[in-house]
Amino acid sequence: MNIVFFPHVTRACEGVVFHSVETVKTLISRTSTSKGLTTIVHILDKIYETGRKYAADFKEIMPIVFDTHLPKWNYRAIPQE
Repeated sequence: MNIVFFPHVTRACEGVVFHSVETVKTLISRTSTSKGLTTIVHILDKIYETGRKYAADFKEIMPIVFDTHLPKWNYRAIPQE
């Protein structure tokens, strides 16, 4: 079952000026659907290094599975145990 949640998040943030990360977090965390789907919001405050290369065997270790619905946008990285 595919549930598209981004339109709901977009609607929740519509017309709001983002003055802080907390404002965005609050708006997104209040987002839900009529079917009861809700959000859990985690803010990643780590500083990521630009230009960092991935490991040579990354694609074998972490295969990417593209969804049948909008495969360019919907995909999952599945870690191997």
